[in-house]
Amino acid sequence: MTTVAQVMKELEKKGNPARVRVFAKHGAPAEKLFGVSVADMKEIAKKVKGQQQLAYDLFDTGNGDAMYLAGMVADGSQMTKKRFDAWAKAASWLMIAEYSIPRVVVESKHARDLAKKWMKARKDSVASCGWSTYAGYVTVTSDEDLNLGEIRDLLKQVEEQIDQAPNRVRYTMNGFVIAVGSFVKPLIKAATATAKKLGKVDVELGGTSCKVPIATEAIQKAVESGRAGKKRRALKC
Repeated sequence: MTTVAQVMKELEKKGNPARVRVFAKHGAPAEKLFGVSVADMKEIAKKVKGQQQLAYDLFDTGNGDAMYLAGMVADGSQMTKKRFDAWAKAASWLMIAEYSIPRVVVESKHARDLAKKWMKARKDSVASCGWSTYAGYVTVTSDEDLNLGEIRDLLKQVEEQIDQAPNRVRYTMNGFVIAVGSFVKPLIKAATATAKKLGKVDVELGGTSCKVPIATEAIQKAVESGRAGKKRRALKC
């Protein structure tokens, strides 16, 4: 079995100081980061796939790269609500809270319940994790198994609360609307209506060149390409 020390050594070897500086602009703790590319992490993940305890141990290091990798290695179907809660609270920056953790949570039966709980959290990163998790949940779950009424209510909640929401929560709320409009066929029109009301969502992106997707444009692109309503098998790729 691969040890944490072995993986950490490989992560450090793949690190890039320039990438650390870029990630730091997005809120990553530079002192606990090697700056490993996602492509390199995928290669490492292939080597240690199936080592569940290793995934837990990697996350517990507190190193940003290792925590992100943990989400790639872990099997969400084997994880408990308690561990997911601990991960969401400990997420050190947006790549973990909004991407790595949601991708593994949607592999579990707890995705919807945890998303609803986290959305209400006072801690911004946990709330962002909640919106991203629900967005991922609708992306991979058949429309027949979704609570469409609840999702309609959440779209209304976005309309009413996004202007007062914290910075990254605004970003993930916008992403939720895009996910509904792109993957939930019965609610494409409802999501499009919400997207029109949102218009351009203002989010501070740390002075980087990143942009906030325009929800109306993203949904329209999915519709025009014929992808709207077609579910993904998984969020991990």
